[in-house]
Amino acid sequence: MTAAHDPAGRAEPRLRIAHNVSALAQEASGPSYSVVRLCESLRAADHAVTLLTLDWEPGTVLPPFARSFPLAMGPRRLGRSPEMHGWLRAEARLGKLDLIHTHGLWMMTNVYPGWVARRSGVPLVISPRGTFTEYAFASGSRIKKAFWPLVQRPAIADATCFHATSEQEYEDIRRLGFRQPVAVIPNGIDLPPPGKRKRGTRRELLFLARIHPNKGLDILLPAWASLEARFPEWDLRIVGTDAGYHGVSGYLDEMRELARRLGISRIRFDGALYGDDKVRAYREADLYVLPSYSENFGMTVAEALAQEVPAVVTRGAPWQGLEPAGAGWWVDADEEALAEGLEQAMACDRGVLDERGRRGREWMEREFDWRRIATDMGATYQWLRDPALPKPAVVRCD
Repeated sequence: MTAAHDPAGRAEPRLRIAHNVSALAQEASGPSYSVVRLCESLRAADHAVTLLTLDWEPGTVLPPFARSFPLAMGPRRLGRSPEMHGWLRAEARLGKLDLIHTHGLWMMTNVYPGWVARRSGVPLVISPRGTFTEYAFASGSRIKKAFWPLVQRPAIADATCFHATSEQEYEDIRRLGFRQPVAVIPNGIDLPPPGKRKRGTRRELLFLARIHPNKGLDILLPAWASLEARFPEWDLRIVGTDAGYHGVSGYLDEMRELARRLGISRIRFDGALYGDDKVRAYREADLYVLPSYSENFGMTVAEALAQEVPAVVTRGAPWQGLEPAGAGWWVDADEEALAEGLEQAMACDRGVLDERGRRGREWMEREFDWRRIATDMGATYQWLRDPALPKPAVVRCD
């Protein structure tokens, strides 16, 4: 461990931390944003962070603190990279790492940290990032079912601590029998400056996420079909792609065909949007919907709320705070319950939805600021390095 000093001359601990995540491509989903922003926030808090990832797409622009490693021979879905493994092993052996934090599972990328931590004694933190849900296990291939007991579980069995982004993920960790401490710390969200909302005669329900079986489009489309005729001023916009570094190509075509069979007329399928185009999509929407079967967090819900867009979210995502915050609806993940929640929301006039949107942004400001997230994570790291320190309030040992 090294030490830094603030302008007032106080010594502040500075940890050297290696984070790793399998991909940072735009299409690689939520962790591409949340892991990078966590690392940036920890660096702003004066920790030395290196982010390791795989070189899936040559030319991908990486943050300056990231290192990419080439994929080795073999099935790409395994994410083999002896060079990444060698880098971690060498840094740990030379005493250059105070802690390793890995994000996600099911690839060799997420196995190497466990191997290195066990041999070196460097503390290991694991963020499952949704991979521990019952849905994730049930939807796995035969290779995945063999990979868990033979490779993945042994590599994480001796983790020093787990990180859960929600209470649901904490429960998943305990359900699988892991008894280590768990830091329950949500993802943060960057709050954009308030922007002018587009207003016209039409109203829009927005789905913006990966087009994947887990995201629940197969219940959203029938639910919308049952409501479309009763809400003629509303349109449904689907934003996203089924492409990606290990996506489910072809599922988008299935959903287009389902919409056709259901006779849906007021629907628009757009591709993935980024940057200003993504911001514009939120600001043009009156209501956001995420009908997932399973989420460890659901970054797009936070993004929508930050843009003052209220949300209807299924109970597969850990957004039970929507209703107490007055920012939306939290409903069961089935067609009937989703249709009922959407009906309640779409029946609201614009003023009511705007007020719910304002409350949602206030909630994001109170509890999801990245500086707060970095403070809680940094305190957890310090406690893992020195258990004599007071245990952070975010850490659960029950």
